[in-house]
Amino acid sequence: MDRIGRIDRNQCVISLIFASAVVICVSIGVVMNLTTLYDENFDHMGLRTFCMFTVNSNILTAVAMFLTIPYSIEELRKRTYVVPGWLVELNFMLVTSIAITFLVSLFILAPVKGFVLIFTGSRFFLHGVCPILAILTFCFFIKDHYLPFRSTFLALIPVFIYASVYFVMVRVIGEERGGWNDFYGFLTRIPPWISIALCMPFTFGVATVLRLIHNRSCRSFRNKVMDSMRLAVGEGDLEGAVRGLAARFGVSQRGDIMIPRRMIKNVCGLSDGDERLAGLCRIYLEACLEDAEGGEKEEE
Repeated sequence: MDRIGRIDRNQCVISLIFASAVVICVSIGVVMNLTTLYDENFDHMGLRTFCMFTVNSNILTAVAMFLTIPYSIEELRKRTYVVPGWLVELNFMLVTSIAITFLVSLFILAPVKGFVLIFTGSRFFLHGVCPILAILTFCFFIKDHYLPFRSTFLALIPVFIYASVYFVMVRVIGEERGGWNDFYGFLTRIPPWISIALCMPFTFGVATVLRLIHNRSCRSFRNKVMDSMRLAVGEGDLEGAVRGLAARFGVSQRGDIMIPRRMIKNVCGLSDGDERLAGLCRIYLEACLEDAEGGEKEEE
């Protein structure tokens, strides 16, 4: 069980470090943009920086990563790392957006404006470091929740909203009437219908790749935990596996008993709604109570 604890703790610690790094690097990049009132190569500095998808996607991704930090800290205390499903999906949506930023910067903007220009200053963080850290964190370290296929469509929402606003501000309103200039060049450098036709399919493709990598990482992690559990309690000994989990994760430092239903289901290879799962959860609770009572007697 100690090996399982190390695996779980390492995942939690690395996730905490990487998520914190994303928040810090995004903060540095945004502050640099806000405090740079003039840049001869970019006219969207100061408060105008918030009209750029790069900045918005970085900020929202940093917020989503920041929300995982309290769970990491709390679960280090409880000795089991679980990020809520809704937060995993929120990170998926926003990491998809920041991945779009990275890919557009690398393959579209950099060849046109120059790699040095696109990846220096605040853009070093917002175009490069932050997207890479966020993608690595989501794909390899936030991995206790599988993403269903429907989540891929949710990942389209941020890009669709920004693309709609961008089109209205650039093409419908126009810079001369208080709108935006086409700073990304998607509506003037190339025919608008090409950008419109490719925007959502490209985003869908990026989201699909991220989801597949994330789910494969989840599967690899769970297989590693299950293999360790089999070695510890023996193949097919479900009750022994559950009692082993109770001994390792049962009672928190505050004396609370948390039943890790999802962990029990994954370790024992059970499906949702299985009556056996409910029975094993009861065994887990009983084992925790027995351990707690035994500890109290030893203290007496």
